[in-house]
Formats: sequence, structure tokens, C-alpha cells
Amino acid sequence: MIEDFWGWWILGILLAVIEIFAPSSFFLWLGAAAILVGGVVYVLPDLIWPVQIGLFAVFSIVALLIGRRLFRPQQQKSDRPLLNKRGDQYLGRQFTLEAPIVNGVGWLHIGDSRWRVVGADTPAGAQVTITGVEGASLVVRAEPIRS
Repeated sequence: MIEDFWGWWILGILLAVIEIFAPSSFFLWLGAAAILVGGVVYVLPDLIWPVQIGLFAVFSIVALLIGRRLFRPQQQKSDRPLLNKRGDQYLGRQFTLEAPIVNGVGWLHIGDSRWRVVGADTPAGAQVTITGVEGASLVVRAEPIRS
């Protein structure tokens, strides 16, 4: 009977070692569950194998849920949430076209950058509002000319 709990402990250690090579914390919690089952089998050596497997399943689920709660990725609040979404920084802003939009495509200078813009054909000098971002292109809408 002494081999039963050793088998679970060895399985737990092997799963923990696999965790070193795996890109998540999944196997760590399965290893913890196997070690726990080994502890139960050490205390109750007459436990039949179907009960041991059932305990392993229950302990695995509980360990995974606890691990998921403990090691949840922290969502940090940023003072610049659009830092890596440059196009989104311009949503709702108005700019003057330096060159016309022809066949739905044009170019717009914003600061020191040149952006590809898509929208309805619009003459140079018109005011446009950035309404969206599609990949690396800004979606624009022409503003009516005010007199």
C-alpha cells in the first residue's frame, strides 16, 4: 500500500516540473491536486482507486479555480490609455485636408505623421472629422462648409 501515495506524489512533482516548460499555470494546480490526493491516501491507505481518481478530479477543479482567482492578471489603470493606439487618439478631432481624397483614399498630415485616410471624395482644404480607425487608416467624414 505504501506505493499508492508515492505514485500520487511523484505524479504531482512531475506535473510541477512540466509547469516549468508550459506557458501557463495549469499543470502547477494539477500537481498540487495530485500531491493532495497522495496526502489523503497516506492517511487513508485503504482508499480504492476509483475514489482516488474522483478525489483527484475534485481537487484539480478546486485548485484550478483557486489558482485562477489568486493569479488573475491585474488590470492596471493608465494615465495614457491610448498610448499604443495612436489612431484612436484622433477620434472626433477635426483637421484640414492638405490634399484631396480621390477614389476614397487620401493623405492627411497630423503633427509629424502622415496618415492614410479613407472616406468620401473630398477636395483639398476641406475640414474632416476622424470618425474611426481601420487598421492603419483613419476613417474621415467631410464637414459642411460654414460661411
